[in-house]
Amino acid sequence: MWQHCALLLSLSLLPVVSGGADSKGVTTSLTTKWASTPLLLEASEFLAEESQEKFWDFVEANQNIKGEHDDTDQAYYDLIVKRASTLLSTVQLNMLKFALSLRAYSATVHSFQQIASNEPPPSGCSAFFNVHGENPYLILLCPRPKPYLFKSDHRFPGSNPDIPVVILYAEIGSSEFTMFHQLMLSKANKGLATYVLRHYLASPSSRRVYLSGYGVELAIKNQEYKAKDDTQVQGAEVNATLMGENDPVDEVQGFLFGKLKTLYPELKEQLKELRKHLVESTNEMAPLKVWQMQDLSFQTAARILAAPSSDALNVMRDLSQNFPTKARSITQTVVSSEIRKEMEENQKVRAQSSIWINNLETDSRYSSWPYSVQELLRPTFPGVVRQIRKNFHNLVVILDPTHESSAELLSVAEMFYSNNIPLRIGLVFVVSDVDEIDGMEDAGVALLRTFNYITEELDAPAAFDTIISMFNRVPSGGKLSVGDVVKVLEKKFPYVEVSSILGPDSTYDDNRKEGRGYYLQTGVGPLPVVMYNGMPYQREQLDPEELETVTMHKILETTSFYQRAVYMGELATDQDVVDFIMTQPNVVPRINPRILSTARTYLDLSNTNNHFIDEYARFLFLDSREKSTTVANSMNYMTKKDDGYIRPVTFWVVGDFDQPSGRQLLYDAIRHMKTSNNVRLGLINNPSDSPSEENSRVARAIWAAMQTQTANNAKNYITKLAKEETAKELATGADSAFEGPKFDFLLSHAVYCRDVLKLGKGQRAVISNGRVSGQHTHTLDGGVFNQDDFLLLESIILKTSGERIKSKVQQFGVEEDRASDLVMKIDSLLSSQPKGEARIEHAFADDRYSAVKIRPTEGDVYFDIVAVIDPVTRDAQKLAPLLLVLKKLVNVNLRVFMNCQSKLSDLPLKSFYRYVLEPEVVFQTDGSFSPGPLAKFLDMPQTPLFTLNLNTPESWMVESIRTRYDLDNIYLEEVDSIVAAEYELEHLLLEGHCFDVSTGQPPRGLQFTLGTPSDPVIVDTIVMANLGYFQLKANPGAWILKLRKGRSDEIYKIYSHDGTDSPAEADDLIVVLNNFKSRIIKVKVQKRPEKFSEELLSDGTQENDSGFWESLTRGFTGGVKMEESKQEKDDVINIFSVASGHLYERFLRIMMLSVLKNTKTPVKFWFLKNYLSPAFKEFIPYMAEQYGFQYELVQYKWPRWLHQQTEKQRIIWGYKILFLDVLFPLSVDKFLFVDADQIVRTDLKELRDFDLEGAPYGYTPFCESRREMDGFRFWKSGYWASHLAGRKYHISALYVVDLKKFRKIAAGDRLRGQYQGLSQDPNSLSNLDQDLPNNMIHQVPIKSLPQEWLWCETWCDDNSKKKAKTIDLCNNPQTKEPKLQAAVRIVAEWSDYDQEIKRLQNRVQERGAENHTTQQDKPGIHTYIHTYIHTYIHTYIHTYIHTYS
Repeated sequence: MWQHCALLLSLSLLPVVSGGADSKGVTTSLTTKWASTPLLLEASEFLAEESQEKFWDFVEANQNIKGEHDDTDQAYYDLIVKRASTLLSTVQLNMLKFALSLRAYSATVHSFQQIASNEPPPSGCSAFFNVHGENPYLILLCPRPKPYLFKSDHRFPGSNPDIPVVILYAEIGSSEFTMFHQLMLSKANKGLATYVLRHYLASPSSRRVYLSGYGVELAIKNQEYKAKDDTQVQGAEVNATLMGENDPVDEVQGFLFGKLKTLYPELKEQLKELRKHLVESTNEMAPLKVWQMQDLSFQTAARILAAPSSDALNVMRDLSQNFPTKARSITQTVVSSEIRKEMEENQKVRAQSSIWINNLETDSRYSSWPYSVQELLRPTFPGVVRQIRKNFHNLVVILDPTHESSAELLSVAEMFYSNNIPLRIGLVFVVSDVDEIDGMEDAGVALLRTFNYITEELDAPAAFDTIISMFNRVPSGGKLSVGDVVKVLEKKFPYVEVSSILGPDSTYDDNRKEGRGYYLQTGVGPLPVVMYNGMPYQREQLDPEELETVTMHKILETTSFYQRAVYMGELATDQDVVDFIMTQPNVVPRINPRILSTARTYLDLSNTNNHFIDEYARFLFLDSREKSTTVANSMNYMTKKDDGYIRPVTFWVVGDFDQPSGRQLLYDAIRHMKTSNNVRLGLINNPSDSPSEENSRVARAIWAAMQTQTANNAKNYITKLAKEETAKELATGADSAFEGPKFDFLLSHAVYCRDVLKLGKGQRAVISNGRVSGQHTHTLDGGVFNQDDFLLLESIILKTSGERIKSKVQQFGVEEDRASDLVMKIDSLLSSQPKGEARIEHAFADDRYSAVKIRPTEGDVYFDIVAVIDPVTRDAQKLAPLLLVLKKLVNVNLRVFMNCQSKLSDLPLKSFYRYVLEPEVVFQTDGSFSPGPLAKFLDMPQTPLFTLNLNTPESWMVESIRTRYDLDNIYLEEVDSIVAAEYELEHLLLEGHCFDVSTGQPPRGLQFTLGTPSDPVIVDTIVMANLGYFQLKANPGAWILKLRKGRSDEIYKIYSHDGTDSPAEADDLIVVLNNFKSRIIKVKVQKRPEKFSEELLSDGTQENDSGFWESLTRGFTGGVKMEESKQEKDDVINIFSVASGHLYERFLRIMMLSVLKNTKTPVKFWFLKNYLSPAFKEFIPYMAEQYGFQYELVQYKWPRWLHQQTEKQRIIWGYKILFLDVLFPLSVDKFLFVDADQIVRTDLKELRDFDLEGAPYGYTPFCESRREMDGFRFWKSGYWASHLAGRKYHISALYVVDLKKFRKIAAGDRLRGQYQGLSQDPNSLSNLDQDLPNNMIHQVPIKSLPQEWLWCETWCDDNSKKKAKTIDLCNNPQTKEPKLQAAVRIVAEWSDYDQEIKRLQNRVQERGAENHTTQQDKPGIHTYIHTYIHTYIHTYIHTYIHTYS
C-alpha cells in the first residue's frame, strides 16, 4: 500500500505539462530488393530442411490453402502454422515461427524465381513445365536436353534417374497448382517421370520483404568541427511509426513503467506524464568526470543483477542500448563486494597444454630461420607466411585414435610439420580409461602406449613419425586396428617385446586417464577437437582441405596481432613469445608443459599418522598414502623470513643434491623463494646411486641444516651449499662436520621417490601443494625448469585455489605452520578429485551474486545456455535482445555471467543501439501484416549530433534508398518528430579464395565473371594476393562463375573447386545463392601449358572490359557507351571521390563543377556508392546530362578477414586507400583522387600526365609555410620524424595513382597487410587514409607532387595561394572554423558554383512538376531541392552577417 501512496505522491508533484509534440526519434527499416514471397512457400522450405518427405507432406496438405481461411493475413498464417504443427515438434514449430518472422527462407524461394526467369517463363502462364526427352504419356512433347538439377531442388521420392525429368514451376496453394501437381504425382507414381517442383510466382507482390536480424547504431558524433548542413526539414516521414507502449520494462530513472502500468492501470495517463517528465530530465548528457566512469561496467552489472530475474534481460537491453543517457544515473549505483569478488574469481582461467611434437625455438630443423621479432615488420609478398624461429602459432589436436577422421587430421598436422610451416603442433590422445582394457585389444590404448614408449626412448618427433606410419596403413575411411600398431612397432623396434609395451603390465599408461580428463575439462564438444592458440575450430572447419586453409588464414590473421605488439614495443626479441601471450589479460604468465600438463598427479596427504622418515624399517612397509603423510610430518621448511605467516604455497623440490642438476633446481627454487613470502620450501633427496657416505655429503649437510637452523638461517646456509664451489669442497672431505652413519632419511627418501613419486634414480621433480610436476615423459630432466617456472607454479596455485583455501583456514585460528600444512593438504585433496563434467563448471567460481539466472519450466526438455558478457559493450547491446527472443522460443536454463572490466577511463559506449529481431510474425488489429520490423529510437536527447549506421551480416550489401534527412548528421533539435530511414538489401555477396595449384600462391589480377546463361557477364571481380580473396555482388538465384574472357581465360583454366553446385569436372561453375548466409567458395586454377611463363599483370595488360563495368556505364552515364570510352580511354580523366552526409555531398558537387569548368579533357567520375544519400544518387544523372560527364558508382564490401573499423569516418578513410586495386576495372590505367571539399583551378590533365618516375602513386606533401601552425605539425617530431627519416609527410586530399604499377608491385596487398598489423591498436593510424601510405613509404614509394597542387589555408601561407592549382578546405585545429563559413571566405568562386548548382536543381524541380509520372520513378527529388534551396539561403545569410558584422 505504501508503494501506491509513494507513486501517487510522485505523480502529484509533477509540473502541469500540456500535451506537446510526440517524442522525437529515429526509425530504420531494411527491405529486400526482390518482391515479398508467400509465407506458405517459405514454410515449405523450412520443412524441406527437416526432410524432403515432410516437404511433400506439407505440399500435399496445402494444395488448396487459399480457399480454406477467411482471407486475412493472420488467418492465412495461423493455418500454415496449424498444418505444419502436424509434422513438427513444439520446439520445431517455434523455430518455424521464428524463421517466418526472420523471413529466413525468402531468399530460398526467390532463388527459384530467378531460376525460372532464365527459362524464361511463357507469357500469360501462372505455371509451366520444363520437359526433358520424349514420352507419349506426357502432355507436352518437346525433345530437349536434360535440365540441370540443383542440390536444393525438390524431387519427388522414388524417382528413377533414367526416366525423363519434368520440372513444374508453380506456386503451392494456387488454384492451378492442384491440377498440375496431381498430374505429376500420377506420372511419378507410375515411374513415367522424375517430378521436380520449383517455386514460381506469376504475379509477384508489389511489396518488399522487411528483414530483421541486423543492428542499427545511432552514434554520437564529435562536434569539434562543424560538419553538418544547416538544414531545417519539414513534413512527415513515410514510415514514421512510433514504438507502442508495450515494452514490458520501459525503465526510466529506476521506474519500470511497463510493470507500473500493469499494476496500476487506473493511473495510465499520470504515469505517461511522469515518464515524459523523467525522460526530459534524464536526457541531459552532461559529460562525466573520469573518476565517475571507472566503475561503470560493474555498476551497470549491479543494476542488472538487482532486477528480478524475469526482467533482468530487459534491463540489460535497456541499459546497454541506451547507455549514453543512462550512464549518469548508473554512476549512483553501489556495487557490493560480493559481486566484485565473485566476478574476479569467475574471470580466472586455466591454460591449455599438450604433448608438443616440435618447438620452433629450440629444434635444430628451424635453426636457419631468423630469430628477431622485428622480422614481423619486414615487408613480404602478401599472403606469405613468415618463417621466424618463435612459437607464435600453436596447433593442438585432441583426438580419439580409433576415429575414422583421425588419419586425415594427423595427415594435415604432418603436412604442416614436414613442410616447415611455422606452427608448433601438440597432440592429446583420448582413449578408453577402463583399467581392464589394454593395448593388445584396444587400438587407441595401443597407440597411446606406443607413443609414450617412443617418446621416452627417442623423442616426440620420432613418436609422431611412427604413428603417422601406423595411420598410413589404414585404408581410406577405415579405422586404426591393433594390428596396424603392432606391425609398425615390430618393424621399427624388432628387439622389443611388444606385449611389454602394449600388454597389461605396460608402464607407458600413466597419462591415459588424464588425456580424457583434459578433454572433458575443455568442454569443447565431440571429438575430434582442433585448437589454434587455445581457440577451438568449428566442426565444418575440420575437413582436411578446410583445416589447412583455415589454419593458414589464422596464422596470417594472428601475425597482425604480433606485428602490432612489436610495433608498439610490447614484444621484443629477447622476450619469450609464450610469456608474452600469457601476460595478456586473464591468462597465466608462463607456459611450461610440465606445469600446465593435463596429466597431473597429486599426492594423497589425507592420512593422519605420526610416523617420521628417520625410522626407515617402519617406513619401508607403509602404503603410499602413509608414506606421503610421513614425509610431510618429517619436513622442515625454508622461508623468506622467520615470521608467523600462513604460506599458501608449499614446494617440495626433489633431486639428487649431490649432483649439479639437483643443486641447480634447488638453487632456482631458493632464488624464487627469496622473492615471495607466500612460499615455503622443503627438500627430498633422490640419489642417483645407493646412498653412501661418499655420494651423500651435500644431502646430509642440507638435512642437518634443515633440522637445526631457523627457516631463514637454513635458507642462507643451503644457498651456499647449492653452489658448485661449496659442493666440491664437501666432496673432497674439506668439511666433515656432518659425517655420521645415520642414513635412514636418505633411504626413506629414495624409497619414496621410487615407489610413490615413480621417479627414476636421480630424476628431479617439483611438488607444489601436493601436485607432482616431473613424472615420466614430463620429467624435469632434459628440459628447463627455472626460477620463472616456480613463479608460474605459485601464480597458478594462488589464482586457482591457494588464496581461497588460506582465507578459510585462517578462520580456524590454528598455529601458522600447522595452518600452512592444512592449506597444502586441502589443496592437494580438492585438486585431485576427478575432473568430469564438474570441470566445465569450474570456469565459474560461483553464480550467486554475479549471474542472471533464468530457470526452465519444470518437467519439460530444456536447453542449458551459459552466456558471459560485459554489459557495457557492443556485444551486450546485441546479446540481450537475442537472449530475450531465444527465451521465448525454447525452454531454457539460462545463466548470464557478468564479466566486467574495471578502471575505465572513457565512456565505454558512445552510441545508442537497436537489434531488430522478433520471435514471430506480428499482425495489426485488423489481421493484416504489420508494416514490418523496425529499429526504433525514441525519447532521444536532442542536443547531440548523431550518425546512423547499420550493422548487417557479413554477406549483406545494403544502401539507403529513401529518407529526407541527412543520416550522417541527425540533429533532433531541428526535427519535427521522427527521422525515418529506409534501407534496401542491394546484394548478397559471393566470396571466394583462389590459388594457383602450381605455385600455391594467389593469381594476382585474375578476373572472374558472374552471370546467367542469357547474360553471362553481369558482374566481375579481381583476385587479391591477400588470401587469394575475391568477392562478387549477386542476389538469390543460380549463377555461372567463369574466368573472364581475355588474358584471364587465355592464361589460366579452372583446376578444381569447392563449395559450388557444379560437378568436379565442370569448367563453368554454377553457384546457387539461396539463403541469407555467407557463401564462400574455393577455386584452384592452373596455367595453360603454353602460357606457363606469362604473367597476368604484365605491362600493356588489356582485358576485355565488357560486363559489370559496361552495365554500370549503361545505367549511370549520360548514354556514353563503353565501347567508345575504351577506344578513347587515354583521353578520359578518371576522378575518384568519396562523400557521406549532405554537407559533403554539397561540397562534392561543387568540386565536380570546378573540375569541369577548368578541365578540357573528358572526365569520368567514380564515386563510392556505400555512403551516398538517396538524394545525391537521384540528382547525379541530371548533372551528368547537363555537363556531359560520365560517372560510375562503385562498391566493395569490407572483407570479413580484414580488421573492421566501427566508426563511419574511419571506414570511409579506409575505402580511400585499401581497395584501390579492386575497385576499378583493369582498363583504368590511372586515376586521380580529389577530396569532396576541394576546389580545382586548373586542367587536371596536367596531373593525370604527371611523371611519377616509377612510383605507384603521387601525393602532395603538407605545406610548411604557415609558421604559426608549427605546434600542430605532428610529423615533425616523435615517431613520424624518426620513421620518415627526412622524407615529407603527405596529405591524402589529392593524389594520383598509376594502377598498372600499383597492381604490379602488389601495393594494395602490401597496404592491406600493413593495415591489418597496425589497425587493431586503437591508437595507431589515427588518420588512416594518410598515416597508412606515409607509414609504408619505404615499401610503397610516394612521388611528391609540387606544392602548388594542393593549397590549404591551415598549413600554407597566404602568398602561396595565388599559385594554387587546387584549394582544400581542410580543418583548422586552431580556429575550428565551420566548413561552410570557410568555403565562402577562402574560395571566391565557391558561392558562384553553389548558385549554379542551385539553378540546375530548380530546373530539375520544374521538370519534375511538369511530368509527375516521371518523377514517381525518382522519389525524393522535390524534397531534396527544397532542402538544398532552404540550406543555401539560410547558410548564405548566416555567413554574410558573420563575415561583415
